[in-house]
Amino acid sequence: MKKALGAIVIIALVAIAAGMFIHDKLEENKKNALDDDTPGYEVGKGSPQSVGLGKPAPDFTLNTLDGNPLTLSDLKGKKVILNFWATWCPPCKDEMPHFQEYYEKYAEEDNVEIVAVNYTLNDKMASVENFVKSYDLTFPVLLMEEEDVRETYKVYTLPSTFFINSKGVIEKQVLGPLDLDTLRNYVTALE
Repeated sequence: MKKALGAIVIIALVAIAAGMFIHDKLEENKKNALDDDTPGYEVGKGSPQSVGLGKPAPDFTLNTLDGNPLTLSDLKGKKVILNFWATWCPPCKDEMPHFQEYYEKYAEEDNVEIVAVNYTLNDKMASVENFVKSYDLTFPVLLMEEEDVRETYKVYTLPSTFFINSKGVIEKQVLGPLDLDTLRNYVTALE
């Protein structure tokens, strides 16, 4: 009985240590993405933060600021830049002018739709509207009214951006802010 109890204690300690190690690595990844001055970095296949590179993008329907529903799968046939952001996120604020510039100059010619999902449930509608106005955003801004989308896409770092090809498959996932040149390069690489 004492041996079994000892074995259980050892297994529990190993599990706790492994959990702490994984948690620390995820926190380190978040810190690096948000503190690094360079544009965002790609998440590789097999990463704990990877949602499924090379697989169909999980579908969802969220409302725009105007209250109109937008379903991701309705955009099949177009390349999609799916961006998760928040009004209080400094790197999100840094990248938004680049997203808007890309949208105005290149989105139509590249057959791209930008979909920006406001990440936080506790952002007030007025805060989101003010953010959109202050950056003159003209691409669809969606409101995350449930945690499901965040959990499905494993969004732990802001900003997080997914590049989805015209067949609806996720080709790239990038953590951290993006600039115009990086956006163009990633879109050019999409099917």
